[in-house]
Amino acid sequence: MQFPSFSHPVTGIAIPVGALKTAQSCGIGEFLDLIPFADFCKKAGVDMIQLLPINDTGTESSPYSALSAFALHPAYINLEELPEAETFSSEIRELRAAHEGEERFDYRGIRNAKLELLHRIYDVSERNIMERKDLAEWIDENPWIVEYAVFMNLKRRNFDASWKSWDKMRTPTHAEIQDRWLSPARKPEHLFFAWVQMCLERQLSIAVKHCANRGIAIKGDIPIMMNEDSCDAWANPEFFRDDLRAGSPPDSTNPLGQNWGFPIYNWDNLRADGFGWWKARLRRSAKFFHAYRIDHILGFFRIWSIPNGEPTGYLGWTTPHEPITAPELAELGFSGDRLRWICAPHVPTRAIEEVNNHDYLGSHGILRQLMERIGTEELWLFRDEVRCEGDIANYAIPDAVKNVLRGAWKDRLMQITGRDDRGKALYSPIWNYRESTAWKSLTDPERDALRNLIEEKERRSERLWKEQAEELLGALTREVDMLPCAEDLGSVPAIVPGVLSDLGILGLKVVRWERKWAEQGQPFRDISEYPRLSVATTSVHDSTTLRGWWENEGGAADFLAYRTPEADGYPSGTSAAFARGYGTETAAWLLKILARANSDVLSVPIQDFLALVDDYAPKDANSERVNVPGSVNAFNWTYRIPATVEKLAKNKKLITAIADALKERRARPSAKGASK
Repeated sequence: MQFPSFSHPVTGIAIPVGALKTAQSCGIGEFLDLIPFADFCKKAGVDMIQLLPINDTGTESSPYSALSAFALHPAYINLEELPEAETFSSEIRELRAAHEGEERFDYRGIRNAKLELLHRIYDVSERNIMERKDLAEWIDENPWIVEYAVFMNLKRRNFDASWKSWDKMRTPTHAEIQDRWLSPARKPEHLFFAWVQMCLERQLSIAVKHCANRGIAIKGDIPIMMNEDSCDAWANPEFFRDDLRAGSPPDSTNPLGQNWGFPIYNWDNLRADGFGWWKARLRRSAKFFHAYRIDHILGFFRIWSIPNGEPTGYLGWTTPHEPITAPELAELGFSGDRLRWICAPHVPTRAIEEVNNHDYLGSHGILRQLMERIGTEELWLFRDEVRCEGDIANYAIPDAVKNVLRGAWKDRLMQITGRDDRGKALYSPIWNYRESTAWKSLTDPERDALRNLIEEKERRSERLWKEQAEELLGALTREVDMLPCAEDLGSVPAIVPGVLSDLGILGLKVVRWERKWAEQGQPFRDISEYPRLSVATTSVHDSTTLRGWWENEGGAADFLAYRTPEADGYPSGTSAAFARGYGTETAAWLLKILARANSDVLSVPIQDFLALVDDYAPKDANSERVNVPGSVNAFNWTYRIPATVEKLAKNKKLITAIADALKERRARPSAKGASK
C-alpha cells in the first residue's frame, strides 16, 4: 500500500500489537484491537500507528525471532469473531478472565491456550472448513502456506522442538514437502494452519481498512534475519549460510560483541533467484502496511558474520569484505612461522600452570588433550579438531583452565575468513587486533605496514558494501509502494546516509543519541538540523522510555544542558524543578520540543505519550520497558498498556495533552508529504 499524503509532518505512535488491551481481547492485544486504537489516535491528532513485527514466533516471545517470514501470529486472533467459535463463548470468556488483571501478558500461557482452543474449534467444524471454497482460493493465492503448514504440523508432532533435532524430515527437498502437503491422511492437520492464517489475515485486513478510513497509516516492521529454527531456513536452506551466524562486533557496551544466533543470507543464491523470496516477503507486508521499518538495514550493506560454534561476536568479520591474501602478508614479512604467529593462538605453559596449582607436569597433561606443543618450546597450538571456542567446552579439563583457553582462543591478530578458487587461505584482521599479543610484539615499522594494508582493504570493503546495498535495497524498494524506513543505528559507515537518501529510505534519529560526539561535552544535534528524510523518535523498543532515560540515565542533566524550559518562556527555576523528576509538565515540554524535529516522521512510543498525565505513571520506570537487550526472561516483549483502549479514548485530559504537544507540528506544512 502507498503511504498517504499528509499536509503536515507525520506523527506516529509506536506500540506492539500484543501491548494493546481492550474489553474484547483475551490477555494479549489482537489485530481487531487496532480499530478502537485508531479511533483514539484520530482524537489525539496522531497520523500513524507503528507496530513491531507481527509474524508467528512460536514459543519465542521476541517478535524478531520469527518461525516464518510470511505467517501471522496466532496469538493476535480474536476468537469470538470466528463464526465456527459460536459454541465456545464460555471458554473464550474464561480465557479472557484468567488474564484480565495481568500487568504484563503471559506470552506462552496465552499462546498455548489460544492454540488449544483453535484446534478444538477447528475439530468441531473440520469437514465444513475443509470444503470451504474461499479457503481453497486463499491457499492458491498464498503458496507460502504449503511449507508453513507442513513445517508447523511436524513441529507440533515434535513438541515444538527445533527441526534440527527431528528424527525425520530434517532436510527435505521441495518435492518432499509438496508430497507431504498433498497427503490425504495429513490434509486435515495441514488445513488447520491454513484456516488459522486465512482468519488472521482477514481480521488484520479489516483493522487496516478501518485505520485507513480514519486517515491513520500503518507502519510495519520487517526483521532482516530469520530464526535458524524457522520454516524458511528449513524449507529453503539454499538461501541461508548455516556455517555463519549474524551478530555485531565488540564495542564499549559489549566488549565481546554479540552473536544473535541467526544464520546469514546466501546472497549469491538469492540473487540467482532474482531475490524472489525477499520480494514475496515484501509483497506480503504491503497487503497490510503503508510504511515499513527495515530492521538492521546495515546488514544489507554488510553483516557481521561469526563462525558457527563461536558463542560471542569477537571473532567475526564483515560479509562482504576485501580479504588479505597470503602473498600480500608474505610481502610484509609474514610467512611460515611468522604467519602462524599472527593467525594462530599461542598458549604458554605458564598461563595454565597459574590456574592449575603451578603443576608443570599436570598442566602438560591437560594441554596435550587438545593442543600440540611447538617443538621444545613452552608454547602450544590448538589442534585442528578444535574449530571454535565452543569445542573447548567438550574437553574434560578443569573449568579454570577452560576459561584461560577460551580467552587464548580469541588472542590473534588475523584469522582465516575464506579460501580463493585454488583453495588458498584468505585472511582478515579481528576487530580488536590491536589488543592481540601478536600485534603488541611487532616492531613499529611492521605495525605501520600492516596497518596500511588493513586500512586499504577496509576502503575497498566499503566500496563492496555500497555496491551490495544499492543492488539489494534498490531491487527490494522498487518492488512495493510502501514507504521504506531504516533502522540504521550503531556504527554507521560513512557511505550509508548517501545510499539511503538516493533510494528514498528514511533514516532513524533517536534524540538522546543524536549528538556531536566528537565535540567537547558531546552536545545534542539541533532537531532543526535533522534531515527531512528521516524518522525522529524519543525511544526505541530496546531502550528505556523518556522517563527512564531522564530519571535513571542522566537524561535530565544532558538535555537541560542543551536546552532549558526558561528559554521557552517557563518561569525561572523550572529547570531545577524538571531536573528533580519526570512529571507531566516535563513530559509535555520535552514532547513539544521534539515535535519540532525537521524529520518527515516523528514516532513516539505510547509510554512516552502516557506520561503526559498522572493517571498511568509507573512506580518504576523500568516496568514500562518492552525489552532489555542481552537478557532472556518472561519480562521481555510482554508490555501491556496500563488501561484499556476504551478508557484511553475517554480520557479527555490525555487526548488534549497529546493534541497540545503535537499542535505546532500539525500546523507546520509538510515540505512535500511523507509519501513515497
